[in-house]
Amino acid sequence: MSRIALAIAFVALLATPLLLRPATSSTDTRGAMASQTKRQVIILTPNNEQIRMEFAQAFARWHMEKFGETVDVQWSTPGGAIDIRRMLVASWESRLEKNLPVGGDADLVFGGGSFEFDTLKKEISVSVTNGGEARLNSATILEPVELPAALVQQCYGMSDIAGQKLYDPKGYWYGVALATFGIVMNMDQLDKLHVPELKSWSDLADPRLFGWVSLVNPSQSGSVLTAFESITQRVGWLEGIAIMRRAGANARGFAASGPRVPIDVSSGDAAAGVAIDFYARFQIQAISDAAAGARGQRQNQQEDQRQDQQQVQQQGQGVQLIFNAPLGQSSVDPDPIGLLRNAPNRETAIRFMEFCISKDAQRLWQFRAGTPGGPREFELRRMPIMRSLYSDEFTRFIDQVDPLAIASAVKFDNASMRAFIPIVFSTMAMDTHPQLKAAWSAIISHPAYPRDHHGVVHACDVADAQLKSWLEKFDALPMVPTPQGDKPLADMDQLKSLRDGWLRDGWKDNHVWPAQSEPADALRRLFLPFFKENYQWIVDQSLKRNTA
Repeated sequence: MSRIALAIAFVALLATPLLLRPATSSTDTRGAMASQTKRQVIILTPNNEQIRMEFAQAFARWHMEKFGETVDVQWSTPGGAIDIRRMLVASWESRLEKNLPVGGDADLVFGGGSFEFDTLKKEISVSVTNGGEARLNSATILEPVELPAALVQQCYGMSDIAGQKLYDPKGYWYGVALATFGIVMNMDQLDKLHVPELKSWSDLADPRLFGWVSLVNPSQSGSVLTAFESITQRVGWLEGIAIMRRAGANARGFAASGPRVPIDVSSGDAAAGVAIDFYARFQIQAISDAAAGARGQRQNQQEDQRQDQQQVQQQGQGVQLIFNAPLGQSSVDPDPIGLLRNAPNRETAIRFMEFCISKDAQRLWQFRAGTPGGPREFELRRMPIMRSLYSDEFTRFIDQVDPLAIASAVKFDNASMRAFIPIVFSTMAMDTHPQLKAAWSAIISHPAYPRDHHGVVHACDVADAQLKSWLEKFDALPMVPTPQGDKPLADMDQLKSLRDGWLRDGWKDNHVWPAQSEPADALRRLFLPFFKENYQWIVDQSLKRNTA
């Protein structure tokens, strides 16, 4: 979609936001004493309806208590975090080109991961010509806000977890919840496949899972992209790609969005999949609700839900789902909120930000519905970012999970890996899926393949010369053209220069790719035949072997 089309779509979406107007005037007698001019705040979010409803209603109550005024929360849900970022960038670029003020349509962005918010705080610059004179129009999408220091200290206590910052030091964004990434499993299906509980990312390479893994396109899901990045950051570039390739080979298909994976797993269409924790817990909660018969009966349930630090487990309607965040291989990422530049309701928006890091909001994430301090109707099953809740009120959490016990520090700190993951994964696993599956089937069917090894098997792990050559071909990565000659994509040390040259226009004047092409698209066209030919070679060799 073109930048202009994205900008038009963004304006259209904001013109008709999804409204959740809390009925504070009818549920709170103090509403009659409030100002006749109702305040409002307009929020862009990828968050689900349950979060939107509970936070809108709780903010209305908090605002009435604190300021004696009613308030409307208007939600706009253009799509996932990546969609929101793309639309905002397109809108800002379009306005800068026309010498128009940026923003002014919405107040806040709520949810989406720290990477997206770090991108939104970067300056956008557009070259314009005015009266024959060229100049640069620039603006950031987010505007820094300094929230009360005491409130920030009360919420966070510390500035990071395992090296991951919890809020932007300049105030461009503040984390409001924590997210971990892991594997959601249907234990009934795994039992049928004779596969034990998956506890490591490499377990997704188990040949017994062939056709039973659910994955999502990382180009469409920021959470899945962050999950894939966290794998490479902890096991390395080549090992991470090897895990992703084998998980892709085991995949039954690729879902359109992150929430779909736990649904596929719970329905039995898949046995396991990569998911962010709250999508998995949301599906676990849906199973619990169905088993209870109705949400209104949930408070009368006698079962005692307990989860240890690594897993979430709930059984209902004959389905047992488990979510594991692999120990030592998982990241913890804040889910932030940030103020948009030129927000039309700036004061109310900042109040909403303050509410989000207050104890009143933080309790909503994990307290049971209908209990003091908890949500009114929906159990949200997300991990709060307020550190003191884990020490003071942890016993009231639905999920007995401490993110500090899950988080692990980055071992391979290379920010360039994230830029290549969507391109590599789409070409080596998604666009070539039939060929990938056929090659993988040939490999795991080879008599010399170690049947007792259920993780990643590399060429160096086998003695058979034929199987070794197949695995070498299977795991190969292409060379990438540069002005100085071809460079290996397999070399992690080359990724930064390749990213800066290809994906940040560093080599746009060096004729490395066709002038009419987008660099990322040119890379995909370059990689695609490489992977197809390698996979087909393995299949052809297998056919020769079988007919010999």
